[in-house]
Amino acid sequence: MARICNVLSDLRENYAGCLYNNLSVPRLKELSLQRKEGILTASGALRVSTGKYTGRSPGDKFIVCDPETKDRVDWKNNQAMSPEVFWRLYNKMIHYLQNKDLFVFDGYAGADRSSSLAIRVINEFAWQNLFIHQLLLRTYDTGRETGEPEFTILAAPGCTADPVADATKSEAFIILNLTERLVLIGGTHYAGEMKKSVFSAMNYFLPRQSILSMHCSANQGVGGDIALFFGLSGTGKTSLSADPDRQLIGDDEHGWSDRGIFNIEGGCYAKCIHLSRENEPQIWDAIQFGSVLENVVIDEDSRQPDYASEAITENTRAAYPIRHIPHSIYPGIGGHPSTILFLTADAFGVLPPIAKLSPEQAMFYFLSGYTSKLAGTERGIAEPQATFSACFGSPFLPLPPAAYADLLKEKITRHQTQVFLINTGWQGGRYGTGKRINIQYTRRMVAAAINGQFNQTAFTDHPVFNLSMPLHCSGIPDSVLNPQDSWADPQEYRQTAWKLAEMFHKNLEKFVLPPEVVQSGPHLPL
Repeated sequence: MARICNVLSDLRENYAGCLYNNLSVPRLKELSLQRKEGILTASGALRVSTGKYTGRSPGDKFIVCDPETKDRVDWKNNQAMSPEVFWRLYNKMIHYLQNKDLFVFDGYAGADRSSSLAIRVINEFAWQNLFIHQLLLRTYDTGRETGEPEFTILAAPGCTADPVADATKSEAFIILNLTERLVLIGGTHYAGEMKKSVFSAMNYFLPRQSILSMHCSANQGVGGDIALFFGLSGTGKTSLSADPDRQLIGDDEHGWSDRGIFNIEGGCYAKCIHLSRENEPQIWDAIQFGSVLENVVIDEDSRQPDYASEAITENTRAAYPIRHIPHSIYPGIGGHPSTILFLTADAFGVLPPIAKLSPEQAMFYFLSGYTSKLAGTERGIAEPQATFSACFGSPFLPLPPAAYADLLKEKITRHQTQVFLINTGWQGGRYGTGKRINIQYTRRMVAAAINGQFNQTAFTDHPVFNLSMPLHCSGIPDSVLNPQDSWADPQEYRQTAWKLAEMFHKNLEKFVLPPEVVQSGPHLPL
């Protein structure tokens, strides 16, 4: 950890810029506007553009391979970089920043103090420092003492790589040095890279303490019951967990220890394409003073956001502190979850909108991590594509998926947690012909699962996916619950379902699974 405390010292050797330490939200916003990094919107939020990179760039992410990480990191899922190349890029970045104004934020990740990580973020841009100020937990308003950082992120979007000289894939680079606890981010203005770098680091450190790190949102009912929502970006974690009848603990990243669950962050990063006050009132109202809007089209005169516009990207985003959500819990700590929901946006339109999973099926679908990558979430994705992402977060997992799956199995068994699969994708046909499942229907099904209503409901088995589907749910037509009923051609439905079933089993071939877990999955055509 020798390098951690020396980053600012390295910068100061010939530093000619101005160093801003832990500025307030108003001051950061003021400087962002003065520096013409963004514009003010009607709600008081700051709107910025991230240029070429409007989503994560997974092909440009690396982990340093050294004696510490060589035998621990899953190199089948992560790109390796040598320490020599890393330090060459580090020195290049230090040189680049010598005449730049810099913004420093000291916070931490992990609301449970026994396993939290003190993080320092050094930014080239004031708006990115405002972003991370709102996304991480703050030392000054949680009573935690400010100490030396245990992890540092250096983000300089204007510092670009030479792919030939620097051994990168493009001008952008996101490099995690887990041994030195230092992250370099250059060539991309997309602020989500900072957020996910923190999550990737926690996914490396927490399981080594027998804590399950999870790509999920979490909320709490009036009786203290906890619900978790797993899923990749765009599947509904943020929207469904922001429930006015429940308290939000966090919208994206959590840990599950022997004491219960805790939020890794202090803010939310919501997709806001097609955002409406009617469907997502809490998120709509959360976008206020101190919030950051990324790549949202704004009317030049009224400064009103056009959330329906995809002119820049479909991956429009809003970053805001969790305290902008009424009755949220900050810092986010709760008990053991009674309900887990796996969210998937099925582009084939064949999965049921809700199904109850056995413990074996929970392992099958957790390791499968099936969903559709939605347009704009990553570079090069123009329309939803079927994908399998282990543990609903493969891009952020330094360790082998089994390390997380084994922890999940142990915890849901010990705490008798019920698990459901929720399809927030399409129905009545695949993407392009079918329709997206009504979010209000999804909300009713989620509420029924959390409140235990399905404990008194009859179920039927899906003939292909071997899933238990409820026959009834209050407020929803019975025909919605069985996906085949929404297709005009039953034979086309079965053929499409078999195609997806084959993809599930093909994907699971890379894992060594117990026979009962394999048999709990979809049935293959004879």
